[in-house]
Amino acid sequence: MAEKFIFEPNDISQLEDHYDVVIIGSGATGLTSALQAYELGLSPVVLEKMDRIGGNSTRASSGMNAAETSVQLEHHIIDSMDNFYDETFEGGGKQNNPAMLRYFTQHGALAIDWLAEHGIILDDLTITGGMKTKRTHRPSSMAPIGAFLINELLKQIDKTSIPLFTGIKVDHLVKDANRITGVRASKQDQQFNIDSDAVILATGGFGANSNLITKYRPDLAGYNTTNQPGATGDGITLATEAGAKLVDMDQVQVHPTVQQDTDHVYLIGEAVRGEGAILVNNQGQRFVDELDTRKNVTAAIDNLGGTGAYLIFDQAIRDRVKAIEFYDHVGLVTSAASITELADQIGVSSDNLNQTQVKWNQDVARNTDSLYGRQTGMRAIEEGPFFAIHVSPAIHYTMGGINVTAETEVIDNDEKIIGGLFAAGEVSGGLHGNNRIGGNSIAETVVFGRQAGQQVYKYIAGLK
Repeated sequence: MAEKFIFEPNDISQLEDHYDVVIIGSGATGLTSALQAYELGLSPVVLEKMDRIGGNSTRASSGMNAAETSVQLEHHIIDSMDNFYDETFEGGGKQNNPAMLRYFTQHGALAIDWLAEHGIILDDLTITGGMKTKRTHRPSSMAPIGAFLINELLKQIDKTSIPLFTGIKVDHLVKDANRITGVRASKQDQQFNIDSDAVILATGGFGANSNLITKYRPDLAGYNTTNQPGATGDGITLATEAGAKLVDMDQVQVHPTVQQDTDHVYLIGEAVRGEGAILVNNQGQRFVDELDTRKNVTAAIDNLGGTGAYLIFDQAIRDRVKAIEFYDHVGLVTSAASITELADQIGVSSDNLNQTQVKWNQDVARNTDSLYGRQTGMRAIEEGPFFAIHVSPAIHYTMGGINVTAETEVIDNDEKIIGGLFAAGEVSGGLHGNNRIGGNSIAETVVFGRQAGQQVYKYIAGLK
């Protein structure tokens, strides 16, 4: 695993009053768009309201989806962009924006290559729910993708001396006619006016804003969230004040496997199931295809009546998901030498859990899930020690957001483009339909982060 790179943000005294493009947000979308814009000859700046860099991207664990990559071929996996499109469209309830989805699925492989050109190598593969093919790329160390990607992108930001400021909040987009010409920002009691030819909103979603969640999804009031505290929808507020149209705001994803028994909420990444873990109820029995879409797995756990469920896996599966080391370190994992002992520790029927294990291993050997039709991530649970993690659903991702074109241009309420305003990543809406597929969020940050940087360059060139 790569050592954590210590990045020092710029001192506020270094903030200038003009940049070609202001990028709001320091997650993977913001860092990618800044690097792409810089490589096209622009002068970008990244403004982050939090003291910590990386946003929600640092919490992503599974990987980055892409189809028809050289990495897949090296693993003897034959994939197609059309299949990637179809499975994502199906997983999103066929409510995805077709133009955005087409661009997304056709540029994932290019994004993997672009990262590799920068020394960011994703050469291992796993699978997530709703996908039928291993197309979730991750580092060979199997480290959680989010922190790895932010760490490596920050090395590039440092290398290129792209200015990045933390603790500075953009309060207003400056608009002249129907064109954005800069921002007004603040840091504690200091005020800043920054002129720019373009602005990229890369502020993430609103999963940590209980008021917005309750406004659009009152049925989710009181749910815990996996989001970092800064995910409050600031970009959505800025954009709407500038006249932007919003889409799909009621489409909020609840992640099915979240550990919530401690003071902190921990998302248990989909790679755990992707590498073979099963879910059992309080009777020690399976109850769902574990790699169905997040929406369907969440519904199945909710239907258990509030008890949550247990992820069950063995040492071989644990060895394929390095994030489990962290989960264990913070006390989320129950361990036992045998399935019987594990059942006793988590309070389920040992007879049932033993029967579940035997049945699962038989199905794996036959390569068919006779109970729920699971087709992917089938791995026997037979190599002790054995492990369990108690999980239940929590708010995870907001599919809705700013209405944008496939070129990341922001659309206003009159269906016109707001000049100089671009949005990418979770702050934008439309790509995922009514359900986001695991591995598509990190892919979105790189694919559309690059797109935003490129389209800003094209836009600014057109002003001259």
